[in-house]
Amino acid sequence: MSCKLCFSANSAELAAEIMIHFPGLRHLHNPGVLTLATISVCLDCGSTQFVIPETEFKLVKEGIGRPEEAA
Repeated sequence: MSCKLCFSANSAELAAEIMIHFPGLRHLHNPGVLTLATISVCLDCGSTQFVIPETEFKLVKEGIGRPEEAA
C-alpha cells in the first residue's frame, strides 16, 4: 500500500505501544488509554498510520464523549 502523504511504496510495519491522552483540563485526571497496535511507517517521509483495536477504540470514544464533571 502506498503512503497517503507522499505516495511512496517504501514502508515498514512495526509493533508499537501507544498511550492516548485526552486534551483539556477536564481530562487532567484521566489516565488515558494504552493500546498495542501495528503501525505502518513511510520510510521516505515518516508519515505513520495505525488502527486502534476495537476494545481501546471504545474507551477512546467514551473518554472523549464524557460530559464535563461539575466543579
